[in-house]
Amino acid sequence: MEANSARGKEVLDLDRSHVFHSWSAQGALNPMLIQGAEGSYVWDYDGNRYLDFSSQLVNVNIGHQHPKVIAAIQEQAGRLATIAPQHANDMRGEAAKRIAELAPEGMNKVFFTNGGADAVENAIRMARLHTGKNKVLSFYRSYHGNTGSAIVATGDPRRWPNEHSDGHVHFFGPHLYRTSFWSETQEQETQRALAHLAEVIKYEGASTIATILMETVVGTAGVLVPPPGYLEGVRKLCDDNGIMLILDEVMAGFGRTGEWFAFDAFDVKPDLFVFAKGSNSGYVPVGGVVISDHVAATFNERVFPGGLTYSGHPLAAASIVATIDVMKEERIVENAKHIGETILGPGLKDLQERHPIIGEARGAGVFWALDLVKNRKTKEMLAPYGGTSPAMAELVASCRAKGLMPFTNYNRLHVVPPCNVTETEAKEGLAILDEVFAGLAHHYEG
Repeated sequence: MEANSARGKEVLDLDRSHVFHSWSAQGALNPMLIQGAEGSYVWDYDGNRYLDFSSQLVNVNIGHQHPKVIAAIQEQAGRLATIAPQHANDMRGEAAKRIAELAPEGMNKVFFTNGGADAVENAIRMARLHTGKNKVLSFYRSYHGNTGSAIVATGDPRRWPNEHSDGHVHFFGPHLYRTSFWSETQEQETQRALAHLAEVIKYEGASTIATILMETVVGTAGVLVPPPGYLEGVRKLCDDNGIMLILDEVMAGFGRTGEWFAFDAFDVKPDLFVFAKGSNSGYVPVGGVVISDHVAATFNERVFPGGLTYSGHPLAAASIVATIDVMKEERIVENAKHIGETILGPGLKDLQERHPIIGEARGAGVFWALDLVKNRKTKEMLAPYGGTSPAMAELVASCRAKGLMPFTNYNRLHVVPPCNVTETEAKEGLAILDEVFAGLAHHYEG
């Protein structure tokens, strides 16, 4: 890591002159300038080093620049850099095989996409074609991507200016801390959330509903781990009503919750599930749909009307093969579970006890969120739904000033380091957060 402020200015000028950024009003942008990264750290052109507690967009599960995965991409580029998706190639087959081996029994086919959004898009397409029905039910608290159907299936405010796809219905999932059902216990929340969904199915008409789509563990909308019995109850409602279950594992999959897939912690098997981010830590854009055999059989004689130029791209496939092999060799999934159970979970609960501004700490593995409040009794959020606040801006600035790269959304701070974060690094991040929250105490009004 060597400071080069002059080059940093050139990079900023290039960006501001020519790059159009996502989810942003362009004029007010002042992007962070990243020169390099390794492991759990990134650094800028001024020589400042940051512990990455965001994993960028919660996708760098094996850390930055893992040498074995970089080498696999380089080797593949030298051997076969690209090939059209209608041709078979070894790496695409190997990647699909490795993913299918991790999936539940009876899920043997993988349709590769360029990322999570178009994985969701194609899973919805498969469900509609397989069932002959149109409607998609999904959580209000959710994010599924920014393509036509995926963004409308999304529940958060990014959906509002993009509602150009039909057949989507939203419902409330379980979230005891901010319950929509006046629940006092997790058991009540499960029962009442399932009763609510059953009512939605009844009044929408089961004969019109193709699929229920949900993040196994809701990610950007709050890291909401489903309470005991909920996912199993949703599966039964699907079975009873001829509805397909799609689980979105884009953010929660590949070790993030301390399991290969988040649904591995529950007694549930989806008809389809989608993946992306963690399958190769975002080193090359990729995503996909893992398909149950009975759904795949629908298209044995019938054409599947979907495809992508870069489906199963050799560089992406090679990076998946290398990533899965590395995760097994280095026991990265087990590390994520260990860090969550022994360092992050207890550490974040301790911060909650000592800093009233933290209303709730929740999560699993290396997938946690702190729900920040002005008042614990009223649970008034530290920033409004769909917006930010001076307090949250101060939080981000303080984290960066102390050497931590945070992930925030509305009133929440998400604690999502790489799955192979070390105990020392996790404790370093917690110590920084302790200092940050001490400095935010003046924003608490309770």
